[in-house]
Amino acid sequence: MSRIGKMPVTIPSGVDVKVEGRKITVKGPKGLLSREIPMGVQVEVRDGAIHVLPPSRPKEKTAFQGLVRSLVNNMVIGVSGGFQKDLDMVGVGYRALSKGNILEIHAGFSHPVEFRLPEGITAEVDKSNRISVKGIDKEKVGQTAADIRAVRPPEPYKGKGIQYTGEKIRRKAGKAGA
Repeated sequence: MSRIGKMPVTIPSGVDVKVEGRKITVKGPKGLLSREIPMGVQVEVRDGAIHVLPPSRPKEKTAFQGLVRSLVNNMVIGVSGGFQKDLDMVGVGYRALSKGNILEIHAGFSHPVEFRLPEGITAEVDKSNRISVKGIDKEKVGQTAADIRAVRPPEPYKGKGIQYTGEKIRRKAGKAGA
């Protein structure tokens, strides 16, 4: 039995949850999210909470109970508060500019890289070297932040590149002696 899957997801005020067959829809002040639930797992809404019931065949599908509970919890948090991922640009001349749904990244290349943001995701640039990726879908926010980081990942010698805020970069020693 999944310990995470047994815990109910409380529904905050202003959030509306509908379960229709294998489809769950969560609507809140920030937006609307919907998702298909895997076969065998059932979701019920009762007493102001969402309960994920264990699958009928515990041997093969037990892991899906905890997975579905975590996904539903992320949907509820996303439509009520949203998610944010911050990135820092480290390096001389490294900066970013936000132009609507296009992020222009100057990261040491001979040309600026234009990064198109997916639908439902916004990016704010502070002090031209900190990027905040925001949205209601946790998966999209994380994947977009990873794609931005992949434009110029941090290198291990000087630490230059795009990194998550608070990320520790393992540094290597350079050439010894001259």
